[in-house]
Amino acid sequence: MKVLLVEDEPELRRSIRMYLQEEGFLVESAVDFPTALEKAEIQAYDAVLVDITLPKGNGLDIVRALQKGNPLTGVIIISAKGSLEDKVMGLELGADDYLPKPFHLPELVARLRALIRRKQHNGQRTLQVEELRIIPDDKLVEVRGERVDLTLIQFELLLFLVTNKDRVLSRSAIVEHVWGDMAERMDHDNFLYSHMKNLRRKLEEKGCKDRIGTIYGLGYRFNSQA
Repeated sequence: MKVLLVEDEPELRRSIRMYLQEEGFLVESAVDFPTALEKAEIQAYDAVLVDITLPKGNGLDIVRALQKGNPLTGVIIISAKGSLEDKVMGLELGADDYLPKPFHLPELVARLRALIRRKQHNGQRTLQVEELRIIPDDKLVEVRGERVDLTLIQFELLLFLVTNKDRVLSRSAIVEHVWGDMAERMDHDNFLYSHMKNLRRKLEEKGCKDRIGTIYGLGYRFNSQA
C-alpha cells in the first residue's frame, strides 16, 4: 500500500515514515506545498497524510486537488491546528479523517488501514478471487488455503493488480505505484518483467490459475475470470 506523507517537520516526518515502512507501507514524502501537489497530481496513492500548515501553501488545497483528480485516494489530515473550523473545512473538502497532533503512531496505522479498506476494498479485510485469497493488513496471500511466500514488491504488485482487476494497467502506472520515486532510475521493462515472472511462478506453483495477462505494448491485466 502506497502512502504520500506531506509533513514539513523533519523529526516527525522521519518517525512517521520509518514506522509506516516497518508496518509494510511504501512511503513517499513531500516537505512543501508545490512538491506535494506535483506528486499528488502525477502519481496514484492509496492514501495521503497531509498537514494543513505547509511552506509555500496550504494543505487544504491538496485535499481539493485530490478530490477533483483522484477521488479514490484516501486522505487523512494530520495537523496541530485543532480548531473545529479547520476540521470541518478539511472534511467538507473531501478529507476522510482528521488526526490532531500529537498522536500515537499505532492509531495512525489503524486509521490508514481502515480507510484503505473502505475506499478500495469495500470495507473488506479479505480480497477473494476464486482460489486466490489476499489479506492486505497481514500481507498474506493464500491459494486454496496454502500460504504463498511473496516478497514485499511481489505482494504490492499482486495487490495493485487485484484491486484494479479486469483493467489494463500500463507498465509505467504499475512501476510508479510500486516503486514511486525510484521509478525514474529503473529499466522499467526488464525490472517489471522479472518481478512479474517470479510472481506468476509462485502463484502457479501453489495451483493458482494464471490470471495475470500480458497486454503487449501496453501493460498487464488481472483477469477475474481465467
